[in-house]
Amino acid sequence: MLLDLGRLLLFPMLVAFAASSDLLTMTISNRVSLLLAASFAVMAAASGMGAADLLLHLAAGALVLLIAFGCFAMGWIGGGDAKVAAASALWLGFPHLLEYLVYASLFGGVLTLALLEFRRWPLPYMLAGQSWLLRLHHKDSGIPYGIALAMGALLVYPQTDWIKAVDLGRFVAG
Repeated sequence: MLLDLGRLLLFPMLVAFAASSDLLTMTISNRVSLLLAASFAVMAAASGMGAADLLLHLAAGALVLLIAFGCFAMGWIGGGDAKVAAASALWLGFPHLLEYLVYASLFGGVLTLALLEFRRWPLPYMLAGQSWLLRLHHKDSGIPYGIALAMGALLVYPQTDWIKAVDLGRFVAG
């Protein structure tokens, strides 16, 4: 049951935390990415993931890390976003990687357009005291792309082997 709870909650809670952190502070702590990677290692070991599957998951994470840091170097995304994307790819592996990246890109585009429009309008007086909202509203502020990454990850995660392995019968009152 503990393994099933880990499968159900660890990854979703950590990516949701990354998204909320990015929204409120425009940063994602390295601890979140480290927790994602460490919890993957624990869950992979506890689930009995085979060496070949483990290597493929590691390769997916490494590939996304390489590409994401290229995007970071170009100034397109933040460093925290790059690390969270790679750690999410580690969890999702190659079978869900393309779908994750497409969803994250689509959500990122919508988020960017929405924020650009939001920044065109003055912030209502009653909200002007919220420092996180002022930061989000500032025209020179970046885009909290961790939100799009989390949305893409949460949309794809239910289709993964992590969730398919959960014995939902244990959680249903009988």
